[in-house]
Amino acid sequence: MRQTGLFDLPENHIVNNLYDYATGVETGLDSNGRKNRGGHQMENLVASFLNQAGVEYFTEKYDRDVEEMFGLDLSAITADRTSTKRFDFVVKASDKIFGIETNFYASGGSKLNETARSYKAIAAASKAVDNFTFVWITDGNGWQSAHKNLKETFLVLPTLYNIRDMEDGIFWELFNGSF
Repeated sequence: MRQTGLFDLPENHIVNNLYDYATGVETGLDSNGRKNRGGHQMENLVASFLNQAGVEYFTEKYDRDVEEMFGLDLSAITADRTSTKRFDFVVKASDKIFGIETNFYASGGSKLNETARSYKAIAAASKAVDNFTFVWITDGNGWQSAHKNLKETFLVLPTLYNIRDMEDGIFWELFNGSF
């Protein structure tokens, strides 16, 4: 350990905790360091499919932004403005506005179930908003352990898609009025 310089790390205060360093916590390899890496990769993938579909889109828009940009009333989605909602993407196509959420879950956990419940509620509320469609694009092996919640959400949110759907051209159908 002396010859490799491992002892130098704590002695010279290069790392605070040798165990945390060895397990990756101090180098950003822990779960918090990786937390949204998959989410950002999914957003980039969705953006590439939006580009292929040839639509203009906006990223990370809050409900108020969408209301101002397109003259919509999204208060049904925000419980009469007691909360806020940020969409990963917003698309205007075929005289409709599409609010899109994206995520990717490599592993299971309670987050998936809460996300499914939340998006189920948004899907139900968005039906009260004229010319607005809520879209959820999700994928990943994590859904294998939470497939019941995903199916439950799909029953009220027919615009729930995965990567394969995008590969098969769902954006073309969705944004060109076939939906």
